[in-house]
Amino acid sequence: MNVWLPTSPCTPEACAGHEGSTASVPRALLRLAAAVALILLGILGAPPVRLLPAGPRHRVVRAWSAALVRAFGIRITVHGSPGPGGGRLLVANHISWLDIPLVAAALPCRMLAKSDIRAWPVLGRLAGRAGTLFIERDRIRALPATVEAITGALLAGDRVTVFPEGSTWCGRAGGTFRRAAFQSALDARVPVQPLRLTYLRADGHPAGAPAFVGDDPLTASLWRIARARGVRAEISLLPRIPPGRYAHRRDLAAAAQRAVAGLTTTSPDPLPGIPAQPATPSATDRDSANRPAASVHHWVSSSPAAASSLRTPS
Repeated sequence: MNVWLPTSPCTPEACAGHEGSTASVPRALLRLAAAVALILLGILGAPPVRLLPAGPRHRVVRAWSAALVRAFGIRITVHGSPGPGGGRLLVANHISWLDIPLVAAALPCRMLAKSDIRAWPVLGRLAGRAGTLFIERDRIRALPATVEAITGALLAGDRVTVFPEGSTWCGRAGGTFRRAAFQSALDARVPVQPLRLTYLRADGHPAGAPAFVGDDPLTASLWRIARARGVRAEISLLPRIPPGRYAHRRDLAAAAQRAVAGLTTTSPDPLPGIPAQPATPSATDRDSANRPAASVHHWVSSSPAAASSLRTPS
């Protein structure tokens, strides 16, 4: 692994335990069967759904995404309003693979995901058919082309979601927002909308079961979530940051991170041994990539590519 890649100190052992009630094994198996059926339906239905006009297509995507989250017994609460349409960069904290359908249940969009997801059984194929934009996280030289692709999607009027922490955290602590993706919003002159994702137990405390952190296998995560009861997922659509308010991606990233963190002031203290990530600049934030906000296109060809997005990158 390259030393410049964002990392999280969260581990399944420290963060992903479920302290609430659990579902029976037959109920958990039923939940998994329902989720698999929905995923297969999504794969088969993706081609015709893409042919629908934007309005009906978005309603179908929202309904399917909400059904997938609820198939695991998780209730969804959405705070805030999506606002007017048009291209915008959606940025959120990253806790779980569930973040993707959770965001889509509130705001259908294109996702940015690490290239490893292509190889995931079933889910990788579904992500590809959904128009996901994949990023090779271990190749820093590919970053300018990725930024250009996101810019092209934003200019085309798409909403693109990125998880700028660059890795999953348990939700009791969070990482620094990496700046690279924010350059796309500056280049396309579109708003940035921060999103806050939270998973809670019935008592209002953070739920550990959805956390997909460290070297947690996907199969273990699926079973843990299927067995958990009383989990609620909340997504807060925060006020958009209008284009032109910040001239540099560094300031724009910091403003978005403050907006997301502002909703956690009443949260319990982080778990012991899981500190907040220090705000030291990554390799992509230092001088070699820390150019003025004008554009990244002097690095790459200026023709924008089409784009889209999943467990993350930035």
